Amino acid sequence: MRGPRAWWQGKSTPAKVETYTRWSFYSFPLIEVATFGLPVLGQVPMPQAGWLFALLAGHAALGALTGARALDWVRDVRDQPLRLMWAFAVFSGMVGIVVCAMIGRVGDDETDAALGGLWAGVMVFGIGMITLGVRRRRSALYLCAGCAAGTAVLSLVVGASASEALAATIAVLLGTSFFAFTSVFSVWLLKAVYELDAARETRARLAVAEERLRFGRDLHDVIGRNLAVIALKSELAVQLARRERPEAVDQMIEVQRIAQESQREVRDVVRGYREADLGVELAGAQGVLEAAGIVCSVDRADTAGLPGEVQSALAWVVREGTTNVLRHGNAGQCTVVLKVTERQVVLTVENDGIRAADEGGDGERMAVGGVAERSAGAGSGLAGLRERLAIVDGTLEAGPVDGEAFRVVARVPLAPETAPGPVGGSIPVTSAAGAVREVAS
Repeated sequence: MRGPRAWWQGKSTPAKVETYTRWSFYSFPLIEVATFGLPVLGQVPMPQAGWLFALLAGHAALGALTGARALDWVRDVRDQPLRLMWAFAVFSGMVGIVVCAMIGRVGDDETDAALGGLWAGVMVFGIGMITLGVRRRRSALYLCAGCAAGTAVLSLVVGASASEALAATIAVLLGTSFFAFTSVFSVWLLKAVYELDAARETRARLAVAEERLRFGRDLHDVIGRNLAVIALKSELAVQLARRERPEAVDQMIEVQRIAQESQREVRDVVRGYREADLGVELAGAQGVLEAAGIVCSVDRADTAGLPGEVQSALAWVVREGTTNVLRHGNAGQCTVVLKVTERQVVLTVENDGIRAADEGGDGERMAVGGVAERSAGAGSGLAGLRERLAIVDGTLEAGPVDGEAFRVVARVPLAPETAPGPVGGSIPVTSAAGAVREVAS
């Protein structure tokens, strides 16, 4: 059974904001009852106190339902709850009128003060919950102004002096305005967080799509002309063969040569695409993460002295690990540390904001936000990285750290004759790589 901590960490940032917003407004009815209902029970004589408290409890419950449906409408889960909002507004007005009618008739000044507080609470919390479901901000201002005007009129009707009516009007206007602003701001913030999250996902998808287009253009430029030549020469060879001309053999030999050359060129393109450069990956990290809203700073290590196959293997660790941080994680920061010694190279990729996932299945399913196993083949997930590192006798370790971070450590030994000069120990690189180019994997 998952605990509250795991349940909370399993949510994305937008989901956390939505949960916080919802439960904040769900708590307001309890505050309404505790703040304005309990004084009524203590200071208003029975049986009036009993049914007034029951009216307030019903008002709070209906307000909680209205707020929940309004937030569902904000999230496009259901239609705008117009009927429920009108019903809640009418009920709030009825409760307010009843309370105003009792002021000055059922007790002393303390009783009247409790009833006045009850009236203000009903108006303030009522307007606040209704504002959640209002589409236009100007309508929220009209609600606050109308509620304040109604307070002034009712205060004068029940016999209050002009100064008392003015004080009540100002109190209700300030209270409803503050609650309405809170509701409007909460809705705006919730929408903004989801829109930013959608924009980040869109940027990642566009980056992948752009890389696919680039790869397609490279292939077209490399083999497009050769394929056209092969088609023409094949057609010419067919015509010569039908005429039993010996030149048909020469044309087919030329076709064979061009086909073999095209095959070699395609292998070169794919090889160059799949062989990642560690320096390039580290250099492109800062821009990618800043575009995704993740705090980062990059201090490049001198990787020029490392063997090409070592750079390629480690670059894929950076690319694969940070791709998952960018696309699936909930990270606010990602740190890459490159340590080069005379005997080995150690690359550590660590990020916060992990979301726990179950372990099991054919692959190793690690915490989302780290390197997730996406397929059994090479070029993706932990299995693909281990295969790449195995070529250079490297190892890979991955797993959660203290339940709040995910760490991937790749170690590659260096032969004495290939080890670079003193590179300078540990060089912190807070980043995510330009890992979105993983589409070839």
